[in-house]
Amino acid sequence: MASIPEIPERVRREILAGEATPERHAALLESLGFARALELVQARAPLGLARDSLRVVAWNAQRCREPARAAEFLRASGADAFLLSELDVGMARSGQVHAPRELAGRLGCSAAFAVEFLELGLGDAEEQRACAGGRNQVGYHGGAVLARTELVAPEVTRLEPGGRWFDGRRGERRVGTRIAVLCRIALGARQLALASVHLESHSDPAERAAQLAVVFDRLEQAAPGLPALVGGDVNTHSLGRAELEDPDALRAALARDPSRLTDPVAHEPLFALAEARGFAWRAANLRPAPTYKRGGRGALQLDWFFARGLELSEPAVLPSDDLSDHDAVALSVRLP
Repeated sequence: MASIPEIPERVRREILAGEATPERHAALLESLGFARALELVQARAPLGLARDSLRVVAWNAQRCREPARAAEFLRASGADAFLLSELDVGMARSGQVHAPRELAGRLGCSAAFAVEFLELGLGDAEEQRACAGGRNQVGYHGGAVLARTELVAPEVTRLEPGGRWFDGRRGERRVGTRIAVLCRIALGARQLALASVHLESHSDPAERAAQLAVVFDRLEQAAPGLPALVGGDVNTHSLGRAELEDPDALRAALARDPSRLTDPVAHEPLFALAEARGFAWRAANLRPAPTYKRGGRGALQLDWFFARGLELSEPAVLPSDDLSDHDAVALSVRLP
């Protein structure tokens, strides 16, 4: 990878063999070199978006095991910018693809990719069974912004201290944290800030709001006063993970509010936070409109846009069929 250092397999094995403490995780995240690194590929012939409007898609691609099909899905959306999460690089479970690079090449896009996790194993329990005996060539998993124009000042922002995936209690061994990938693009003579986000799934509503606040804070610093669009998988389950996985607790919560999984707004403080920080979401999203389709808990609305200083129209959910466990969300934005 051009600008993100690869971690040799020997080092990954040594990490697995060592103690799995929070202190060691913090030291590894600091020393391995990928935490603040970014791979940037500018399109050879970027379109240059002379107009003042843009169609944007946000999508959790669930590893992006089939980049060719994924690219066709994204192309068919008619969008010119894509906020993507769960992209694999050099993972056995996805055929060792470099998903962001392949998507960018197939779509004629610039791309900024950052690592969320260094995967020390083969993935979740299902992936471990399917890939038994395999090995990861690189072992990276992360998020990206793609656009049919030049990406300006791309960066990665880490949303939490991290370490909860390091000891394996959640079924996987990982080094890293949830992230946002930020950049700016030119629309006509002005600029628009974009942020692709992926909030922690093993969290609760208060923690999700705190992570989204980190994104808003960074946008204030990196793109003060600019129109901005944040989009991605914000994992609005309406409950903490422990309650969600406890059948009795979940049953009791659904008895109190049967619609909370498909319409989580009343239970997730991040929506009030967004409005308080000047980010609109009501006109930016269909509601209720489930976007997640796996896990035995019914459909959930986990994927959202948050917009500042933009005219918003045509929110949509784009079915991804078997490409991902998430459908994509789409939105048209215009500079006022």
